[in-house]
Amino acid sequence: MQFLLTFLLHLDCLLSSCVCYVQGLLSFTKAQDKCHRSACHPTTGDLLVGRSAQLTASSTCGLDGAQKYCILSYLEGEQKCFICDSRFPYDPYTQSQSHTIENVITSFEPGRDKKWWQSENGLDHVSIRLDLEALFQFSHLILTFKTFRPAAMLVERSTDYGHTWKVLKYFAKDCAASFPNITSGQAQGVGDLVCDSKYSDIEPSSGGEVVLKVLDPRFEIESPYSPYIQDLVTLTNLRINFTKLHTLGDTLLGRRENGSLDNYYYALSNMVVGGSCFCHGHASECGPVQKVRGDVFSPPGMVHGQCVCQHHTDGLNCERCKGFFQDVPWRPAAGLQDSACRACHCNGHSDRCHFDMTAYLASGGRSGGVCEDCQHHTEGQHCDRCRPLFYRDPLRAMSDPYACIPCECDPDGTLSGGICVSHSDPALGSVAGQCLCKENVEGAKCDQCKPNHHGLSAADPLGCQPCNCNPLGSLPLSACDVETGQCACQSFATGPHCEECTVGYWGLENQLHGCSPCDCDIGGAYSNVCSPKDGQCECRPHITGRSCTESAPGYFFAPLNFYLYEAEEATPLQGLAPLGSVTFGQAPAVHGVFREPVPGSPTAWTGPGFARVLPGAGLRFAVDHIALPMDFTIAIRYEIQPTADWAVQILVNPLGKSKHCPRETPWPRPQSFPLPATSRIVLLPTPICLEPDVQYSIDVYFSQPLEGGAHAHSHILVDSLSLIPQINSLENFCSKQDLDEYHLHNCVEIALKTGPQMLPGACERLIVSMSARLNNGAVACKCHPQGSVGPNCSRLGGQCQCKPHVAGRCCDRCSTGSYGLGHHGCHPCHCHPQGSKSAVCDQITGQCACQGEVAGLRCDRCLAGYFGFPNCRPCLCNGFAELCDPETGSCFNCGGFTTGRNCERCIDGYYGDPPSGRSCRPCRCPDVPSSNQYFAHSCYQDPWSSDVICNCLQGYAGKQCGECSAGFYGNPRISGAPCRPCACNNNIDVTDPESCSQVTGECLRCLHDTQGPNCQFCKPGHFGSAINQTCRRCSCHPSGVTPAACPPGQGACLCDPNTGACPCLPNVTGQTCDRCADGYWNLVPGRGCQPCNCDPRTSHSGHCDQLTGQCPCKLGYDGKHCSECKENYYGDPLGRCLPCDCNTEGTQKPVCDQNTGMCRCREGVSGPRCDRCARGHGQEFPACLPCHRCFDQWDRAASSLSKAVQGLIGLAANTEDKTETLLVCEADFKGLRENMSEIERILKHPVFSSGEFLKAKDYQDSVR
Repeated sequence: MQFLLTFLLHLDCLLSSCVCYVQGLLSFTKAQDKCHRSACHPTTGDLLVGRSAQLTASSTCGLDGAQKYCILSYLEGEQKCFICDSRFPYDPYTQSQSHTIENVITSFEPGRDKKWWQSENGLDHVSIRLDLEALFQFSHLILTFKTFRPAAMLVERSTDYGHTWKVLKYFAKDCAASFPNITSGQAQGVGDLVCDSKYSDIEPSSGGEVVLKVLDPRFEIESPYSPYIQDLVTLTNLRINFTKLHTLGDTLLGRRENGSLDNYYYALSNMVVGGSCFCHGHASECGPVQKVRGDVFSPPGMVHGQCVCQHHTDGLNCERCKGFFQDVPWRPAAGLQDSACRACHCNGHSDRCHFDMTAYLASGGRSGGVCEDCQHHTEGQHCDRCRPLFYRDPLRAMSDPYACIPCECDPDGTLSGGICVSHSDPALGSVAGQCLCKENVEGAKCDQCKPNHHGLSAADPLGCQPCNCNPLGSLPLSACDVETGQCACQSFATGPHCEECTVGYWGLENQLHGCSPCDCDIGGAYSNVCSPKDGQCECRPHITGRSCTESAPGYFFAPLNFYLYEAEEATPLQGLAPLGSVTFGQAPAVHGVFREPVPGSPTAWTGPGFARVLPGAGLRFAVDHIALPMDFTIAIRYEIQPTADWAVQILVNPLGKSKHCPRETPWPRPQSFPLPATSRIVLLPTPICLEPDVQYSIDVYFSQPLEGGAHAHSHILVDSLSLIPQINSLENFCSKQDLDEYHLHNCVEIALKTGPQMLPGACERLIVSMSARLNNGAVACKCHPQGSVGPNCSRLGGQCQCKPHVAGRCCDRCSTGSYGLGHHGCHPCHCHPQGSKSAVCDQITGQCACQGEVAGLRCDRCLAGYFGFPNCRPCLCNGFAELCDPETGSCFNCGGFTTGRNCERCIDGYYGDPPSGRSCRPCRCPDVPSSNQYFAHSCYQDPWSSDVICNCLQGYAGKQCGECSAGFYGNPRISGAPCRPCACNNNIDVTDPESCSQVTGECLRCLHDTQGPNCQFCKPGHFGSAINQTCRRCSCHPSGVTPAACPPGQGACLCDPNTGACPCLPNVTGQTCDRCADGYWNLVPGRGCQPCNCDPRTSHSGHCDQLTGQCPCKLGYDGKHCSECKENYYGDPLGRCLPCDCNTEGTQKPVCDQNTGMCRCREGVSGPRCDRCARGHGQEFPACLPCHRCFDQWDRAASSLSKAVQGLIGLAANTEDKTETLLVCEADFKGLRENMSEIERILKHPVFSSGEFLKAKDYQDSVR
């Protein structure tokens, strides 16, 4: 009946598929209507129909020749073995024994039940495979078997034409044994991979089915087109793997019978693979796939694989949009959403396009189609704008082929070589066809430059270049030449853009009024040409500044009196010849006079001082460093004392003229010039010409008209001679206006004044220029490295900044009244005004000139043997010393054993009265100070008795210190036996005369619990340091020390005198012997402590409790010495204590045997761990209630039955092994095996019902 129902179900399904297929052919022309505005799907059918060539099996009986197979049957007379010959396809008349795989395809021909597929005999692993030509949608699989269904099988599918496979489902009688890693039972969700036992039972023996539904109807599918569902329901290949045959046990006997495997094989009578063409909802029917393998003729009801796509889709499975329908992204259709592809909008200018997701998203999801290869001069996503160099004709639609017309623009002046506005935009004010001029171009066709621009060129990205006329150098409101770009320049400006000044001018960019003259200094610069940018002139060496008017650091401009010669450094002259030692009577004719400047007052002279010259004498000045040939004026500085007029005669050597000095020196013979007494400087009226590289000498003779003898001893103080260059002797140097200003401001007279002077601006400018020309640049400062503060000097004059008391332009000498030039400057002489003859000292040594009994570098102290500066007088020392303190008069190094300020008293150890003439004599205490028996500080003579009384040292006593005081010992009257302190370590009373012996020094009365000759030990029963007075009583524990150390009735126990450690009994420790040593316990007086004896293997350490002796045991061990197992632990053969591992709910106390570890179960409980109920009790652990009293009777009967069965099994085995067994007994043995198997199954359960027991008894009786 079951087979009949299954057959009817298959028949109904096939009939429905045929009807649907016929209707599809009839409605092919209406396919578009079915897919209109909604999803549409092809009808479902059997994918095997028409694909017999694509269906294969790994094993088929009789392919290589006839093969025998048998069936299992117990009917008498029925044929049980047959022949399979599948070398040719099935034919009901000629090849009825052919069982190839195509026989399983459903057909409705007569005798359909005579066709099936069958595998070879005895093979467990056999597979059937269906290879499809396209991707199909798979719905269900139905397998109808001719013989037993497989004991285990699985179904696989592939979506990549067999490259990879995925299992759909497992089927097995025993899932755990066949597929141990796969979950058994029903699926919990769509796609769960499980093993099903429903279709794998051994019954029925024929007509059994295996049904597989891809999507279980129990689960709701939310999104049928989700990637997971689509992957689950689609396939290109299907494979059914049979992995295990069902047998009746005859193949598992000890020795197989011949031909037993012929009874077991796979036989499939019908196979249905339900599915449809997979078209993503875009087709209602399918057609044949071209150029693929398959049946020649398509039978009715065949499900084809080529979708007849609608909704403008394309592809084998309608998986993409058609070529020109790319305006929206492709999507599968679902429900009322047809998701149709949409044509691109290209305005008729293109017939190709592609989809662009970026453009689709940018349009807000309205259009993603991008047109390709736009024609008619168009471009853009929709060919909706004109290409460059074309613009939109406003009179034509965009779809017109002539909508874009060429631009009419000058390519040199427009952007991109002639581009124009492509379309009009009122919002932007742009007009179609309007030329897009370059930045500097204008005109309707962009063919001319903008104002103030020139040079229209295609190579210029701006079109034209701006004139860029410099507004500071060009004429206002003027434009440049359109072709050349030359600007119209102002005065003193030049260049294409009037961007620079003419030669001799500068500052076009920096001056408000255009170009300015260079104004280079006529002496400081080589010429009047300067830099056009910053106006910098070309300066002579070491000159800086824009106009060359400043000296470089370390350089200066020479003043007018730069050629200055000091008179005190000149050579003295007498008459017309130099003087070796010119004298007038006893006084020299010429000698130097140094003058110290007064602080706060201006200095009226140059150099350190003057040359004092008597009438008739002269001075020779050597001149050898003239820079340029020119005229100089001689200037003489002087002072006259007493007031009277003097005269001077000048003689210059060598004489004669040269190429530089065309005229002769004006004084071939000495000329006389007056020196008025009212003046301090005289400029000689006639200049002299000097030139470089010539050694000159200028001789100057001084005289005074004699009018009586009133001025016979008069003299003149000559300061210096200067050579003043004449400004008008330099060619092409200055203008007449400059000369007039030079003389108007009396520049020479002002410059010759001594001290700081403020020159008028005109004077300073001309002097600086003349110095630069005369010296070809600035002059080096040459500041003395030790005498100056730094290397720089004043700009005009070159005066260096001198250190204190340093003078000279270069700071190279000490000023008058100072000495010792060094890195600190010069030191003032500081000659004492009362002790020295003058304030001037030697400039090298600094020695001042001292008065009579005065000495010292500065004449500021008395001579040796004198004191009381500045009124120096002899020292007063009573004849016992020669020297004394120069200030106080206190005598130094008093002799005769005296001391005191004036050596007026005796030193310690002596007595006498030196002022009264009594010399100092030694004290006898008891002997003189020079001996080794003097034991006093000092002595004195009693004025009444004249006895000498000694002041004794510590430790001595008596009138002459001949005895030792208390606490000391010795005999002072014997040489080598002085009084020494008694060595008692501060443990006696030093005021007690009896504390120690005064003869031997032995300590007699020790304090602080000490003893010994030096009180150096602690008393017995005490310990500590006698030296530090820390002796204290011993404190020993009486139970822990040896009895000998603490004798009864003798006070304190004896201990170590240094540490206080007590002598302990054996195994006792501690400073006071108050505890047992580690590893010992039980302190007993007189005996000590006893060992712990802890087992080192089972205890944590060798220490134990001091009172109880309990050792610290490891886990699982117990006992005083840890030598026993703890409760709930047992000992193994190796002596280890292991946990009992028993269920505490099922055990009694103790839980296990401490020797074997066997759990001690309580009544009703059993098992190695006492964790389950015993036989004869209920199975609810831990209650384990006793069963009914009838259980014992059942148990005895079941045991008897079990023994009988075991005997029968043995008997059957012996019988089967006999080779002479007849075939007629085969049926009896089969029944016997079945009965024994059933009995064995029943007996596997310890508790069973009475019905089962009776059934087992019946089987037993039948077996007997």
